[in-house]
Amino acid sequence: MGHTKVLLREDVDDLGARGEIVRVRAGYARNYLLPRKLAVEATTGNVKGIEQEREALLKKEAKERATAESQSQQMGSLVLEFKRKAGEQGALYGSVTSMDLAEALKERGYEIDRHRIHLREPLKRLGEYAVPVRLHREVTIDLQVKVVPEGEVIVGHLSPEQEAELARQAAANEEETASE
Repeated sequence: MGHTKVLLREDVDDLGARGEIVRVRAGYARNYLLPRKLAVEATTGNVKGIEQEREALLKKEAKERATAESQSQQMGSLVLEFKRKAGEQGALYGSVTSMDLAEALKERGYEIDRHRIHLREPLKRLGEYAVPVRLHREVTIDLQVKVVPEGEVIVGHLSPEQEAELARQAAANEEETASE
């Protein structure tokens, strides 16, 4: 089996970081890394170009890390709440997945790929969870997620709209009984 050296253009789990020159099997490079533009071949003919590109990638890496750190500061107090139908024992009919989390973050203005949300398995029970989100290779935050039952009204915790609706219903009931 032949091996080849490639320059990584993106971080690849269990292989290396962006800007590193690594030795991989030829088939892995040819069939996976190169077509997805995750890496370029590190041949003797383009070593100088690769070194310049590597410097540019390292600068880009530093900028992305600074962006990720500032984003982690903004997201530190963020709490995502999901309302789902649930059974008597708190088991959900369905689940909350990393795709749901990514969409909720997108609605709040955070563009985070769902693959960066490290949810071991979908959330299938009511409760509060801390979900790790990898903003950068070196920056990870724990995102607070609450899964609450859908349609359940807790006494003493009515929204102003719900209180107004209950008041209208009570007034309508009083008019009906007075007219009889």
